[in-house]
Amino acid sequence: MSGRVTVVGLGPGPAEWMTPEASAAIETASDVVGYGPYVERLALRREQCAHVSDNRLEMDRARLALTLAAEGRAVAVVSGGDPGVFAMAAAVFEAIEEDPRWLRLDIQVSPGVTAMQAAAARLGAPLGHDFCAISLSDNLKLWAVVERRLLAACEGDFVIALYNPESQARPDGIVKAFDVLRGAKASTTPVAFARAVGRSDEALILTTLGEADAGRADMATLVVVGSSETRFIARHAARPWMVTPRAYGARR
Repeated sequence: MSGRVTVVGLGPGPAEWMTPEASAAIETASDVVGYGPYVERLALRREQCAHVSDNRLEMDRARLALTLAAEGRAVAVVSGGDPGVFAMAAAVFEAIEEDPRWLRLDIQVSPGVTAMQAAAARLGAPLGHDFCAISLSDNLKLWAVVERRLLAACEGDFVIALYNPESQARPDGIVKAFDVLRGAKASTTPVAFARAVGRSDEALILTTLGEADAGRADMATLVVVGSSETRFIARHAARPWMVTPRAYGARR
């Protein structure tokens, strides 16, 4: 088969955070497949075909991209952040298993800056030691699984990056997550809400687990919950830095 699929990470928002490889994949694509708001971020040429769909239709997008590529098209499947982190790369590879013909296609994944990397850069160095990422979406897994993983992360004393904290269909996900975390971690644990990092409506809020307001989070927010070692470093007339030291057990 002569077609190809490149699964592309657009990064969190700013064009300068998109890699040259990702930009080249989009520039040379005949077709761009993705969630509407992500495709709208791109300045596509008139001859490029855009195929947009709702956020929950990942498998439909993947199948469409593979079908177009099987017809000889050069397809870019776009995701925000990195396509391999809670995004379209997994959907494309899952869809490939459905049709052996698609195994002969040229499939590539182009990485991007993740939401947690962008948030960490703004906050200071909260991911300086061991950390994990947990999606609070229970669309594709039971909430009991989310809760078990949150407790395991607390037991391991990881810094936790919480993706997908809230949506219209799941307004209480972050509330339930904080309930779990407060039962397992100190109330003084540093917490950051990093919303729309890199975009015009960016907002960063630093607080503690005991004081954290779940209402601060929406689907554009990444929530970072510190480990027992994470701390805030106060600055003069500026927002504190959030830092997790590289050596576990390190002290100032």
